[in-house]
Amino acid sequence: MIKGIIFDFWGTLVENGVFPSPVRQVRFMLNLRIPFSEFIVKFEESFMMSEPESLTEAFTNVCKVFNIEPKKEIIENLVGMWNKNMLLAKPYPETIETLERLKKDYKIGLISNTDKFSLEPLLEKFGLDKYFDYTALSYKMTMLKTNPKMFEDVLSNLGISKEEAIMVGDSMETDIKGAINAGVKPILIDRRNVRTYENKIRDLKEIDKFLK
Repeated sequence: MIKGIIFDFWGTLVENGVFPSPVRQVRFMLNLRIPFSEFIVKFEESFMMSEPESLTEAFTNVCKVFNIEPKKEIIENLVGMWNKNMLLAKPYPETIETLERLKKDYKIGLISNTDKFSLEPLLEKFGLDKYFDYTALSYKMTMLKTNPKMFEDVLSNLGISKEEAIMVGDSMETDIKGAINAGVKPILIDRRNVRTYENKIRDLKEIDKFLK
């Protein structure tokens, strides 16, 4: 019996303010020609597992990880793009309605690979924080979702077992893989319906079919 739902944030509950996603734009702006699966791991490890003083410092660290000279123009462009995403980001149309409904019957957790500057201001801006019984953020925990300990922390604080939970996310590389690593049933949200995966929904309103 499902007693709790663990949600990813970006691309699942909240729509990015820029397209393509800011993470993919970082890869493009740094002119990196490595596979995205390789890029995302190194980027998130350098950008989302620490607490730098500023986005300028955070992107300077990213450049160093990829052996790129952190020129002022590059850093300013990256910071500008990241801030634009934060400014224009907003919940998907069905997000608040779905969380409101699920909150009545289920424990709700939030797990996110995120930097220090983005997610929490948006939780407050849109009043989303009240829906979560527990929140696990990578920069605070100094680990990523692919580490089972991050899911274990969420499950422990929700007071449920891995068999009693599902995880909803939009990334195969982090959300789905992370849930599988932790033994939690993953549900892929694929709003554009372009990926093949057995347990998949098009929007959050379809989640009910995995709760019975």
